[in-house]
Amino acid sequence: MTTSDTSGPIVPNAHRLLWAGFMAILAAGVGFAIRGGILDNWASEFSFNAQQLGSITGAGLSGFCFGIIIGGVIVDKIGYGKLVVLALVGHILSALVTFSAGPSNAYTMLFWGSFIFAYANGTLEAVANPLVATIFPNNRTHYLNILHASWPAGLVIGSALGWVLDDQLKWAWQYQLALYLLPTALYAIMFFGQSFPKSEAAASGTSFADMYKSVGLLGSLVACYLLSLFFGDILKGFFPDYANLIGYAIGGALLIASGLITNFSMGSLVLFVLFITHALVGSVELGTDSWIQNITGNLFTSEQGKYLFLWTSAIMFGLRFCAHWIENTLKLKPIALLLACSVIACIGLNLASGMQTFGMALIALGIYAVGKTFFWPTMLAVVGDRYPKSGAVAMSIMGGIGMLSAGLIGGPGLGYCKDRFAGEELRRADASLAEKYKAETPSTFLNIPATEVFGLNGKATEDAREVSKAERTAEQQSLVTASETGDRTTLRIDSFIPATMALIYLGLMLYYKSIGGYRPLRIDEEQV
Repeated sequence: MTTSDTSGPIVPNAHRLLWAGFMAILAAGVGFAIRGGILDNWASEFSFNAQQLGSITGAGLSGFCFGIIIGGVIVDKIGYGKLVVLALVGHILSALVTFSAGPSNAYTMLFWGSFIFAYANGTLEAVANPLVATIFPNNRTHYLNILHASWPAGLVIGSALGWVLDDQLKWAWQYQLALYLLPTALYAIMFFGQSFPKSEAAASGTSFADMYKSVGLLGSLVACYLLSLFFGDILKGFFPDYANLIGYAIGGALLIASGLITNFSMGSLVLFVLFITHALVGSVELGTDSWIQNITGNLFTSEQGKYLFLWTSAIMFGLRFCAHWIENTLKLKPIALLLACSVIACIGLNLASGMQTFGMALIALGIYAVGKTFFWPTMLAVVGDRYPKSGAVAMSIMGGIGMLSAGLIGGPGLGYCKDRFAGEELRRADASLAEKYKAETPSTFLNIPATEVFGLNGKATEDAREVSKAERTAEQQSLVTASETGDRTTLRIDSFIPATMALIYLGLMLYYKSIGGYRPLRIDEEQV
């Protein structure tokens, strides 16, 4: 049933479905924030280095890829309701696996618990993104931003809970993490008994092969490369000498399968560019989010780090309700909005790398938060506008690419940078101290040789930081200084990502101008 308001919904229960999706992503945000806040607990209890923590955090993102891509492929076949049930089971199983972590199996249990959590989150977004794009076809940017306002809302709630329960009440990390199960129960109740529309492509009878043609070999290449990295990483424990080769073989086989589905269609070059750009979005937004509490907690205090995370998340939450107003008042098309946000995010990260006071941190990270606010939902809206025939498939693959990039590149990459720059700084100051306090295992990233790339021992650094500055020994102060230098350099390197994105969005703006301007397409207008 279509309403008379052209920007309104097309089904009577649209707003119930919107807010059910909101609650589902809220559960993901709460769990993500609490996990970020207890990284220091895991470092201290299990003596992890930054790269190990980054890999665990990365699993809490990369599993999302499998959930959203598999879910996006099958959602129109099995229905939204069954995927919601699958996600609910995944969220419960994740808690059970994570809580079983002990001294002998900590890394394995925390890694797979995070992965299952991410898989459940991805499955829910395979439902929510195409669902909202379908029920609000004339105002996708606005309603997808509202849907994804739930993510920073979850971060605010999770961070606040972490501050009270961890810093003030000293709850065990297991009890803190269990709280994400509350919004999990709420989204299950809100989705229960609802009827769901089909996507525009599915309703028109478009076959999966036709939906996938715009993705084609080019788009599949991005996803398959990231999947090859993922499989190579998880197989290292089983086949250390051949893991990377096996990973690339799996990625190649998936690419060939993608070609067979579409009769080896190359796909859309513009969609290929959007996929690459969204990989950068995942790295700079979610990869940075996975570390920002840890970094700001190191540069200031753990409590102030949580305040800053609350601050940036609250900014994102408020602004995501304003996308429609910004588009109409400032006359910004989605690509222009993304370009402006990239520039702002780059400025914010550069300012953050030099912040010395809490007041300056509020300004710098506030600017960064404004910049990153509209990246994810607006990119999804662009795909929905320009590739309606691709239905849920292109959106799901794009979301998977973003999360997989955050898990494999953003999170571990920033952890690797922290280890590398902190270790190099201590080595410059005192080579003997660097040898004494280096981490037990070297840090690696994307098969970069690990020779001499050692971070700082996590427990020794945390112990030194807990001592007041006036009472630290010279060794402890050297450890803290090296760690802080590593954090600042990491933020500066991180700013190169939105700078690259800005150049890409500028190129896309020029492209759309050359073809008559950006506008949403009808399903019969989409071309490969």
